[in-house]
Amino acid sequence: MKQPLVPGSWFLVGPWLAVLVCMLAAPANAANKEPRTKNQAQTTDVFRPEAGKFPPLEKAHAYRGELIFVDHANRRGSIRVQGTGKFYRNDPHPFALLPYGVVRYQGAPADLRDIPLGTVLHVCAFLPPDPKTSVVPVLPVDSKAKDAGHYRGTGIFPAENHALLLEDEPSHCLRMGKTWKLKEVEFNNHKGTIIASRELKAGGAGKVDEEKLTFDAGTRIWRGRERIGVANLVAEGAWPALGKKSLGGQSVLLGITWRPAPGDGLNGAFTQFHISDIWLDAAAIENAAQFQTETHKAFIRSRWMPAWVDAVEYGKFGRATVTATLFGGMDASLYADFKKDVQAQINGSESTLKHAAGHYGPGHIAANGKIVAVTKAGGEIPVGSSGIQIQFETDLIIEGIRPARVVRVRPESWPKMQIPREEFDNSNLAERFPTPAIFPKY
Repeated sequence: MKQPLVPGSWFLVGPWLAVLVCMLAAPANAANKEPRTKNQAQTTDVFRPEAGKFPPLEKAHAYRGELIFVDHANRRGSIRVQGTGKFYRNDPHPFALLPYGVVRYQGAPADLRDIPLGTVLHVCAFLPPDPKTSVVPVLPVDSKAKDAGHYRGTGIFPAENHALLLEDEPSHCLRMGKTWKLKEVEFNNHKGTIIASRELKAGGAGKVDEEKLTFDAGTRIWRGRERIGVANLVAEGAWPALGKKSLGGQSVLLGITWRPAPGDGLNGAFTQFHISDIWLDAAAIENAAQFQTETHKAFIRSRWMPAWVDAVEYGKFGRATVTATLFGGMDASLYADFKKDVQAQINGSESTLKHAAGHYGPGHIAANGKIVAVTKAGGEIPVGSSGIQIQFETDLIIEGIRPARVVRVRPESWPKMQIPREEFDNSNLAERFPTPAIFPKY
C-alpha cells in the first residue's frame, strides 16, 4: 500500500523503510508514474521544458545505461545507453542534468560526483530546453528511433539528453515499489551467474523483468550493518561452492554495473549486466542511505541550496523582495533551515548551478537580507521542485537575480565557505555556457 507523503518527500514502499521517508524528496504521484520508454508508442509532439516551469515526469523519455564519464562541475557526463543491439558496441552518449534535476544513489540524495563510473543508471530526460545554450551536443528529435548500425540497434542516442531524474538501481526500485527476486545461483571458480526478476514488491500484475546477471568474488553483499562477500555465503551454505542452487525468490535490492564478459557474444555475453552490490535486508539499505544522505547534506550546505526566481518586486535604491522556489531532491533537514526571519544570502547561478562569483567567493558578491516568508505548496509537487517557496528581502539586489533565473541560497546557519575554482564562473561566456566540444564524436 502506498504511504502518504509530506511535501518534498519521496514515496517508498514498505513499512520497513518508514525511517527514510523524511530523507527523500519528491512527490509520490508524480515520481511513481512510469515515463514513456523506447518500447512504447511516442506521440508526434515535441516537448521541451520551459524556464520557470517544472516539466511533468510523464512526458520524459526513459532509458538506462552505464555511467561512462562525469564532468561534475558542469553537471554533465556520458552514459552507454542500452538499446536493441549489442551493449558493448554502443557509443557513450552525452547527457546534462537540468538545473532542478534530481540524482539518487543508494536510496538517498546525491551529486554526480558520488556515483562510481560503471554504475547502471535509470534516466528520465527531455529535449534541451534551449538548444543554443545546451552544454551537450544537440541531436535530431527522432534520434532514438534511428538504427545506429554495426549491431548497435536503436535507442542508443536519444535526443532527450537533459535529465530530470537520474537514479541507480536500488533507488529506482525503491521509488517504483519494486524488488529483485533471486531465483537461482550458479557458482564456479570465484564467479557465477544469478537468474533474478525485477517485480513489484507488493505483487500483482505489474511487469516482471527477468535477467541473467553475473557476479564474482568482488561483489559486495550487505547484511544489516556488515559487509560480507560471496565466500561468506558459500561458507554458511546459503550459496553453493560449486554448481547451481535455487534461491526460492529471495527478495533483495541490487546494485548493477556492466563489465566485459568472456564469450563469443552468444547467450548475452555482450549485453549481460553485472551485480556490484546485494542488499539482503531493510537495515542494509537504510544504513547505505543514511551515509549517502549525510554526504549530500554536507555538500549542499557548502554549495548552497539551488532555486529559481519566481518574481522580483523592486523597491527604491536597490531594495527588492525576491520570491523563489527551492529545488527538490534534498533531505528534509536542509529545507527545515529555511525559516521566517532567518538571515540569508542569494547569489546568481547558471543552469549548471555554477555560482556567479568573484575572486573572493560567492558570499562576497551575494545579495544579503532576510527571509520574510516561507510557504509550502499542497497537492502534487512536480519532480524537481520542493514545493517550498521563500520570500527574501534585500537592500541591494544583484543583476543575476531575475525571474526564471537560477540562484543559490544560503541561510545564515550554513557555513560560508570558499568553493573550488571550477565551480564558479567569472562572467566569461565560455564558462557560463561550457562548449559541448569536449565530447568526442564516434
